[in-house]
Amino acid sequence: MSDIKPIESPTTRRAFISRGALATLAIPAGLAALESCVPTQPRAASAASSAPAVPAGHAAPAVVKSPEMRAEEMDAMHEAGVKAFPAKTEGQGNVLMAPRRDGNVKVYDLTCSEIDWEVSPGKRMKAWVYNKQLPGPQIRVREGDRVRFNVKNELPESTCVHFHGLEVPIEQDGVPFITQKPIKPGTSHTYEFTVPNAGSHMYHSHHNAAKQVGMGLLGAFIVEPRDASKEPKVDIDTVMILNDMAHGYTLNGKGFPATEPIVAKKGQTLRIRFMNEGMQIHPMHLHGMHMTVIAKDGWDQPAPWKCDTLNIAPGERWDVLVKATNPGTWAFHCHILPHAESEHGMFGMVTALIVQ
Repeated sequence: MSDIKPIESPTTRRAFISRGALATLAIPAGLAALESCVPTQPRAASAASSAPAVPAGHAAPAVVKSPEMRAEEMDAMHEAGVKAFPAKTEGQGNVLMAPRRDGNVKVYDLTCSEIDWEVSPGKRMKAWVYNKQLPGPQIRVREGDRVRFNVKNELPESTCVHFHGLEVPIEQDGVPFITQKPIKPGTSHTYEFTVPNAGSHMYHSHHNAAKQVGMGLLGAFIVEPRDASKEPKVDIDTVMILNDMAHGYTLNGKGFPATEPIVAKKGQTLRIRFMNEGMQIHPMHLHGMHMTVIAKDGWDQPAPWKCDTLNIAPGERWDVLVKATNPGTWAFHCHILPHAESEHGMFGMVTALIVQ
């Protein structure tokens, strides 16, 4: 019989599972032993332990203002705006421009440039203007006058000048590529004509006009009739230019409380020339007294008519008379109310007629 014994299997399935289980139990003990050899680091305190106790699923309570508190805050903002009126701001537009003379020609020099314009207290914005004012200088001439406009362009883009409402010769109408070439940056252009028709007119850019007029390239052009015998006798003749583009809702380039009031003595007659250089309609409403409408777009009305709210559409000019019969400070504003008032108080297209 052979002395050789059969070789035993290295392991059986049961032995393998048994040794694996023992090894698994030994790993955590080994790790614990290793950790005991490393210096321990202090653990950061949990956010929960340092934060104030707030019931789970609940946010910190918000401060709730009573209706009385909210009313007081709103009233205070309204009162502050009214008390600030008329607020002082830098810059004044629509200043009457005196021409220089070249023989029998009245000469006006206009420079187009960019400035910083204070629309209302502390609100400064970029503006493109004539002669550093918004609106541009007020031009006031007589029917039949010979006039010349020397326009210098200091803007970063081309421009031109259109005389809105004036029935000038075609070559003086100021529409690039129809009546003239654009006035390039750094160049000049001259317009010259005999003033044709009387009335309340405007001058403004007609090149990239949605931007340029919105930025401030606009002004009043008043033509007095050669025969003034039929003109109404007035004590005050004032211009109110409306705009609603780059600088918000403005009257003569300013927003309330920086708008300028109209001041009259009791019994005086005022002529107000509305001009809309914006893109929206503006129904202008006068408190306390009515307006008598006498002209539209420079042309006399066949029969004057009365109102207290007059809608002025883009491009339109309306002339009205107001008899200052009712003493007091009377609100005078656009009656599309979001153009004039919010919960923060009055703003934009608001001024006052003060009858002393």
